[in-house]
Amino acid sequence: MTDIFRLHPETPQKRLVKQAADRIRKGEVVVYPTDAAYAVGCALENKRGLERIVQLRQLDDKHQFTILCRDLSELANYAKVENWAFRLLKANTPGAYTFVLRATGEVPRRLMHAKKKTLGLRVPDNAVVQALLEEVGEPIMSTTLLLPGDEYPLIDPEEINERVGKQVDLVLDGGWGEMETTTVVDLEGDAPILLREGKGDPAPFL
Repeated sequence: MTDIFRLHPETPQKRLVKQAADRIRKGEVVVYPTDAAYAVGCALENKRGLERIVQLRQLDDKHQFTILCRDLSELANYAKVENWAFRLLKANTPGAYTFVLRATGEVPRRLMHAKKKTLGLRVPDNAVVQALLEEVGEPIMSTTLLLPGDEYPLIDPEEINERVGKQVDLVLDGGWGEMETTTVVDLEGDAPILLREGKGDPAPFL
C-alpha cells in the first residue's frame, strides 16, 4: 500500500505538506483533496507521472487535463486570456470551477486537448491543496479521481487507498471529499460557455 499523510483540513501540518511537495518534485503521483472531489496529479514536466495517471483513469487523447494553480499570478505563462475573461476569472477564483482556456506555447503538448490546443485551469478553495501548491512553488497537473466504471469520484481516503494505493505513491487525507465535480466553463471564445454544471455556482457565466 502507498503512504497516507493525514492532514488537518483547515490548518495542514507544514512538515507533511513539505514532504508531499518534495515527493511531487521528485516525480511521484499524489492524490489530494480539493474544494470539489479528490484529485490525482503530478508535476507538470513529469511525463511518466502523466502516463501513470492516464493508465489509472483509462483516459483517451480527448481528455482535458487541468493545471492546478495557487492563484492567477502565473496565468499568462499557461493560457491566453482576453480581458473580459480575466475579469470573470478574478471574480470567481478560488472556487470549484475548471476554466477551459487556449494554451500558450509554454504548456507541454501532452497536457493540451489534442485537437483544440486548450487546457483546463483551476484555482481551488481548499487549505490542503493551497498549502501544497505554495510549497511546490508552481502549478501541478491534475484530474478528478474518478475511476473507470465508477459513476462518482472516490470520497473516502481509506477507500482511495484500498482501490488505488498500488497505482499512486502518496494519498493526502484531508477528510472526506465531495462527491460533486467542478463546474466547467469555456472561456476561449467571445463569451463564456457553460460545459458542465457542478459544485461551482453557474450563475456568473449565464
